Amino acid sequence: MPATCDNLRRLRPLLGTFVEVAVADSDAEAMEAAVEAAFVAIDTVHRLMSFHDPESDVSRLNHGAAKSAIAVHPWTFQVLETALDLHRCSLGMFDIRIAPVLQSLGMLPYHEGDPPLANASARDQAQIELLSGQTVRFHDSRTRIDLGGIAKGFAVDRAIDVLRKSGISSGLVNAGGDLAVFGPKGMMVTIRDPNCPSKGLCQVELRNAALATSGARSEPLQRIEPTGPEVIDPATGEPVGVVLGASVRAPTCLLADALTKIVMIGGEKSAPLLRQFDASALFVSAEGEVLVSSEWQNATVLAA
Repeated sequence: MPATCDNLRRLRPLLGTFVEVAVADSDAEAMEAAVEAAFVAIDTVHRLMSFHDPESDVSRLNHGAAKSAIAVHPWTFQVLETALDLHRCSLGMFDIRIAPVLQSLGMLPYHEGDPPLANASARDQAQIELLSGQTVRFHDSRTRIDLGGIAKGFAVDRAIDVLRKSGISSGLVNAGGDLAVFGPKGMMVTIRDPNCPSKGLCQVELRNAALATSGARSEPLQRIEPTGPEVIDPATGEPVGVVLGASVRAPTCLLADALTKIVMIGGEKSAPLLRQFDASALFVSAEGEVLVSSEWQNATVLAA
């Protein structure tokens, strides 16, 4: 994936994928320091929001928040606020309480104290309560959360913030295809066909914006092959069947990351929500039809 920011480029395994940070500036020393600080921010998000790490905020909540309120890092609290807001706005299509469903499907591991739940469903669980002092309480002992549908985008945003605050003139952060860019110049991103990831559907220009993709796709520096359904409908516990793949362009990568899941589940019904968050989308229906929002058409520069 070509980028305009090629003065300094670093790649590290984080967030379950490869994360690329690329910057352009006249000060080589400042670039090195900024890139390192960006990776520190990404690693912090990884440690806070990992489902697998027993010391993460997510694990502490899953194993204790049904007994008493638990204080979490401000970043975790911020992500939870956005996740619950998106849950309300999407009428439940985005639901971080999906962890038991993913565990039952073998997509997430069971930990000690996580009994398998028969007919696991996110919607059967009581609500999550956000309290003062950045504390969180679960009102259902069955509740287990997974932030995998939103944390990667949040990590990209935090890294972009670090680069901007470091005075870098332009930069890119790409976490396995969920990416954001800033600076005076835009960059072209190729959207792949979920049925044939070696084939491009179109190219879209990103300028001080973010893009995320869900579904079968090609990720940078990984083999070009379908990944299979990666989005589960919280209402049914089954892989989505309306959309094969979706890409969302949004002001932040957190929003782009989460909105792709909503588009995968809701398809064309997601249009009002996209407009609400100043986002646009391209998606491929189960029948193979390529659909785009009007705002996406304005950003599409070249058919591939």
